[in-house]
Amino acid sequence: MNDHYLKKLDRVTSILTQLQSKPIVRAQDLAAKFDVSVRTIYRDVKTLENAGIPIIGEAGSGYSLMDGYKLPPVMFTKEEVLSFITAEKLMQKFLHQSLGNHYQTAMEKVRSVLKYSDRNLIQNIEKQIDVYNYHPKTEDNIQNIIPIILESIAEKKQLTLKYATVDSKVSMRTIEVVGVFFEFNYWYIMAFCTLRNDFRQFRVDRILQIFKTQNPFLQEYGQINDYRQNPNGNKTKVRLLVEKKIIGHLVNSKKYYGLIEEIETEKGVEMIFETDWINDGFPRWLITFADYATVLEPEGLTAKLNDLLVKISEKHT
Repeated sequence: MNDHYLKKLDRVTSILTQLQSKPIVRAQDLAAKFDVSVRTIYRDVKTLENAGIPIIGEAGSGYSLMDGYKLPPVMFTKEEVLSFITAEKLMQKFLHQSLGNHYQTAMEKVRSVLKYSDRNLIQNIEKQIDVYNYHPKTEDNIQNIIPIILESIAEKKQLTLKYATVDSKVSMRTIEVVGVFFEFNYWYIMAFCTLRNDFRQFRVDRILQIFKTQNPFLQEYGQINDYRQNPNGNKTKVRLLVEKKIIGHLVNSKKYYGLIEEIETEKGVEMIFETDWINDGFPRWLITFADYATVLEPEGLTAKLNDLLVKISEKHT
């Protein structure tokens, strides 16, 4: 069997896996995934149909498997099994506790369909992989909270929260969840808050109570990153001139604080931000490398930085 037919066999098998795992699969998406033409995908789907696989749909719309059709368990390659082991180690360290049991039972099902030799492979290598996480896990007030949040997204139903802010003020909020994300060792909700009539971030470990409602979302939402990049219109533009030798230490945090552009100059790197936290969060972050940075814009940021330095000096003298 030549290389052309081996590649086609791998591709057709992968298309079948896609059909098993998704309700609708578009030819355009498959063509992009496998880096082939849409016409080639049409031929591959025809190959599956000729093999007796009951595929519903047609070119131009999308494909799915006939409801109720069952296929034998998927077999995994050795490379895929090794990737599962590594992923499991990562998930054990970073997975939210409310999803832990669900992930564990899912992995047990994956293990159950492995070949005997692959099970031995797992036993021999899983103790040789570890992931070191120096941040303590946060404790939630509510069990199973992430699944509740994800269900509300899937069902497009509002949630009601009893929420504590960073200064321990407690309020009731009704929200429409756009998505969840993990950042700097915390899980967050990005949601439309009906009380503020705007988009807000809520830290999951600060939710004291959560209630599912039967009230549908009042509007449609896009992808979560659309709102994380621009959650509201109250951003302030900041320009800093930063020495090049410190840039490598800001790799993770600079995006979090709203970096939109970097420009290399002879004097250093000009960093341009759009931030929501000009009054507190941004100055406190800037102070960690202020001896390597010059504020170009806005003028008020320098004053905020000086005020913060005075407070620190008074507290520790």
